[in-house]
Amino acid sequence: MAKNYIEELRWRGLLHDSMPGAEEQLAKGPQRGYIGFDPTADSLHVGNMVQIMMLVHFQRCGNTPIALVGGATGMVGDPSGKSAERNLLDEDALRHNQACVQAQLERFIDFTGTHAAELVNNYDWFKDMGFLRFIREVGKHISVNYMMAKDSVKNRMETGISFTEFTYQLVQGYDFYWLWKNKGCNFQMGGSDQWGNITTGTELIRRMGGEEAVSNPAFAITTPLLTKADGSKFGKSESGNVWLDAKRTSPYKFYQFWLNVGDEEAAKCLRIFTTWEREQVEGVLSEHAKAPHARAAQKALAEEITRRVHGDAELKGAQQASEILFGNANAESFARLTDQQWLEIFEGVPQAEVAKDALSGTNILELLTDRTGFLPSKGEAKRALKEASISVNREKVDEQWTANSNGRFLLLQRGKKNYFLVKVVG
Repeated sequence: MAKNYIEELRWRGLLHDSMPGAEEQLAKGPQRGYIGFDPTADSLHVGNMVQIMMLVHFQRCGNTPIALVGGATGMVGDPSGKSAERNLLDEDALRHNQACVQAQLERFIDFTGTHAAELVNNYDWFKDMGFLRFIREVGKHISVNYMMAKDSVKNRMETGISFTEFTYQLVQGYDFYWLWKNKGCNFQMGGSDQWGNITTGTELIRRMGGEEAVSNPAFAITTPLLTKADGSKFGKSESGNVWLDAKRTSPYKFYQFWLNVGDEEAAKCLRIFTTWEREQVEGVLSEHAKAPHARAAQKALAEEITRRVHGDAELKGAQQASEILFGNANAESFARLTDQQWLEIFEGVPQAEVAKDALSGTNILELLTDRTGFLPSKGEAKRALKEASISVNREKVDEQWTANSNGRFLLLQRGKKNYFLVKVVG
């Protein structure tokens, strides 16, 4: 028996609002629903993942998801949540971005089988629609008063909003109408900030659909905006968005992002970003509660999402890199690191370059002082070695140690927290 989609969203903390009658419509049998994705970048980011999971859960509940990549709306720009006008992209850039976004969605949504997902691009139905036809067939159905009452417009009235962005809700509304008319799509989902745009679509369907809209109505469902415990926006790191594309955010940094979320966020994210049943989620959270310092929830979350986005091999690499960062590594672990992982793990750690020829045969005292400047003097280095507090690539060394020229990096360490990275060049 198919799951109740609304109930599924509710226990996962994914339900913000739904139009009256939505649950009853879903109970009638498999439905078709869509979410729009803005192709203004060649990658989705963590901030998009709530909406991706809305489609994942929609499909798991026996329905057919439609992912709309907004080739046309991407040329206009959605004012929702924005304080300034956005730069517009050309068609070639949008087409490239669309292909990249589709590849990422395929890691989450099944585009084959009984309830195979479908990807559509609204440019396909807008490219031949002229301005006069649009305002005649669509614009006449929605009043300016109705449009100005939307928060996405009201919030921009003081700073200014162009006619282009003002009309965005009509364009998105027509998307819903077109999909309802041509694809049998009765549901549009989105973040709570999209309620105004989505309900413009349901209003257009009601006014343009005639008797069919009475017997076959359209519905809106929205999710809460996901925030951190301090109320700030979720999905950003110190360097900006956390992207799903490995070229923009490496698998190691992606894994670390999830590993470092707080306990409260981890509990929310396990419900939202996994397809686990409630018992499994609650089991992980129960284990976490017994020993919060072990971070069982964060580890389970980071593993599940990194595997989904980047695959098993990249997950394994990220885990190995993390072992090194947290001190559970051996020489073999270091040997498996890529150059990029070395630099990412020890970003911000003091560094020095040493020529490969000069490194070979260098004793540990020279390496710690003259070659790198890690320690201020040979006397200091001798004391540290006598205390057995010096490690090279996590292995304790004494005064007899000499360097070889194998490998591109060496990690020097005094005690538990004093690191120094040596780059071997030449």
